[in-house]
Amino acid sequence: MPAGRDVVRFDQRGWGSSRRLPGPYDLDRLADDVLEVVAGLGLERYVLVGHSMGGKVSQLVAGRRPSGVAGVALVAPAPPRPPAMVTPEYQRVLAQAYDSPESVEQALDHVLTAIPLDAAVRDAVVRDSLASDADARREWPLRGIAADVSTAVEGIDVPVLVLAGEQDRVEPSAVLREHLLPVIPHARLEVVPKAGHLLPIEAPDAVASRLEEFAAGLGR
Repeated sequence: MPAGRDVVRFDQRGWGSSRRLPGPYDLDRLADDVLEVVAGLGLERYVLVGHSMGGKVSQLVAGRRPSGVAGVALVAPAPPRPPAMVTPEYQRVLAQAYDSPESVEQALDHVLTAIPLDAAVRDAVVRDSLASDADARREWPLRGIAADVSTAVEGIDVPVLVLAGEQDRVEPSAVLREHLLPVIPHARLEVVPKAGHLLPIEAPDAVASRLEEFAAGLGR
């Protein structure tokens, strides 16, 4: 993002530097955490940006219509209404995806990415994927991904940008058109060419430029 654009990022509860924070790790608790970060920093006007699971959390936050939120950018987000592919078997497989370096690399090669990652970036993804609390790691695949939050997010009343990777196998653009756009009909969907699910690291320049354009269009 441009140097003149203030950006706040944090590790969600149960992950990275926040992995020792106690549970529960459900979507509502994660949404509460976002608003606590906003309040703690005294942010008066901001854009929410969430990727994948964070995209579903961002939808929940915006659905509460907090003061100050100017827009929402959803990057390869999980839709509010889970698609048919989210079966108990799919959830069991997903729950084991981040159990070991080998399982993370398997997911990177066959599910998460559409282009090869730089070796240093790949190592960082593996390391970060393993830096989590065991309960937090399983909360998303076993419960969060299957939660239908459409009623909670249908009241979003700010501009919404949705970015989808052209070759995303986790949250394909077709799934977002069917399971997100009908719930948030004023959302604008843009497809990023060639990229898979890990849009922020597969196509960082494209994501950054689209986020900046979106934020700039909302005004200061």
